[in-house]
Amino acid sequence: MNTLMNNPVYHALASGDRHLAQGTEKVKFFDAAVSPFVGIADDYHNGFDELFALLPEGRAVLSATPLHTRTPRGWQLLQKAQGLQMILEDWKPAPASIQPIALQEKDVEQMMELAALTKPGPFGPRTIAFGHYFGIFENGRLVAMTGQRLHVQSFTEISAVCTHPDYLGKGYAFALVQHEANLILQREQTPFLHVRKDNERAIALYQRMGFRVRGPMNFYFMKRRKRRRATV
Repeated sequence: MNTLMNNPVYHALASGDRHLAQGTEKVKFFDAAVSPFVGIADDYHNGFDELFALLPEGRAVLSATPLHTRTPRGWQLLQKAQGLQMILEDWKPAPASIQPIALQEKDVEQMMELAALTKPGPFGPRTIAFGHYFGIFENGRLVAMTGQRLHVQSFTEISAVCTHPDYLGKGYAFALVQHEANLILQREQTPFLHVRKDNERAIALYQRMGFRVRGPMNFYFMKRRKRRRATV
């Protein structure tokens, strides 16, 4: 488990999300419209050099690691976020009073607008391809949603947990995460998630639901620089 969950993006691209994977045996990534996440095989030290050769200039990528690392050659660091990885250990379900609605392609525009407002993490026009996105509507407006992202062998990530600021405090996040966790448990998978280290409100919610902090997970958002021209 340590190797898998310390490098969840690569192992997702090599297992449960391999149908969305591009790249090579040791360097894998999603289409930019799906996700900026990239994954490099464990102990492969030339990964970002290979990734530089595979991707076009200006391509933004997101790398996840429990380590604090330097920006690799050829890449510009745009943002670093310190997060936590949490795994469901002691499930504490509550009676369901809200029934989330399955989201479809027709909802993508509203999904992207909600994600842009609440910033739960990168969300593109094809992020819905990860599957199992559910939401809550008020008067035809999407006001809360969540879904799945990384599928790491027997572990499935709950992601994009977000609620419009005008609708906080109604239990929507709890209802959505619980619904998603139940779907994952029904498939005999273990739910996990990532959360910003400074998001105390969300961490407290997840802990009440039975998630425990496994350890740190740092996110490096970077952009590929221009290729250097050879000098004569």
